Amino acid sequence: MNHPHLLLTAGTHDRLGVHRKDEAWLAERWDDDRSRVLVVSGTLVRPVEGTLPWVAPGEAPDGLRVLLGERDGTTHWAVITGPEVAASQEGEWYPLRGLLPGLAGDGVVDAPLVFHALGLAEWHWATRHCPRCGGALAATAAGHELRCTQCGRTQFPRTDPAVIMLVATGEPGSDDERCLLGRSPQWPAGRFSTLAGFCEPGETLEDAVRREVAEEAGITVGEVTYFGNQPWPLPQSLMLGFLGRALTTDIHIDEDEIEDARWLTRAEMREQAAAGTLVLPGGVSISRSLIEHWYGGPLPGSW
Repeated sequence: MNHPHLLLTAGTHDRLGVHRKDEAWLAERWDDDRSRVLVVSGTLVRPVEGTLPWVAPGEAPDGLRVLLGERDGTTHWAVITGPEVAASQEGEWYPLRGLLPGLAGDGVVDAPLVFHALGLAEWHWATRHCPRCGGALAATAAGHELRCTQCGRTQFPRTDPAVIMLVATGEPGSDDERCLLGRSPQWPAGRFSTLAGFCEPGETLEDAVRREVAEEAGITVGEVTYFGNQPWPLPQSLMLGFLGRALTTDIHIDEDEIEDARWLTRAEMREQAAAGTLVLPGGVSISRSLIEHWYGGPLPGSW
């Protein structure tokens, strides 16, 4: 079956990294009216009639010019401005999470470009001073590097690896096979998802899966296999999906990150999802793909 989260990487672009420090080339492409620009105010974007407004360079406001790359012969940029642009203009401006429904529809081809743009915007917004000396930072390499004006140290955009996993027990494919889902105490009633967590220094991804499941649900996991990955700049993660086989089944939740966790058969999952008592993640998330991959097909309802 097709995995919906993979659709968000279907329109990948040539990032043109070799040109990021070529000022003459950058100026030539910026002056080309065929180039297209996404305006980002702080970390927000304003859709127009449900679609993202890619404008010509001459229509973009002043701000940090970020080269995203080329797709289908067109050079794409982002201009990152301060939050005052959103505050001064009419219309609703959204963070990335608010744009995801549109990116899952006709705008799916723009998803890699938008993830690129907003990931960099979030990095620029959060990275204000040199971590070595506290000096001011200046953007270089078409927005992809920050160089300290005092000590000269260069900062690069961060991507934090996070594991997300569907853990199952029982004979694979049997009616009695069950998968483990959990819920955060901050979520509305009925909302459940796969477990997830960040990889720690010096830790393999497989061991991160085992540690997170043990910490959050008290379940011991044995075999771990890779499923797929999804960029998730909320604010700066790469979600790495895995399938795990449980060696134990007694649940002991941590009562901090997890409020509840439960084992579900396919029949229980289908029945509860249809009734609305089990609310599963949205269709563009890797969590939804993991769940429907294990279930064997589409399921009703979503966040």
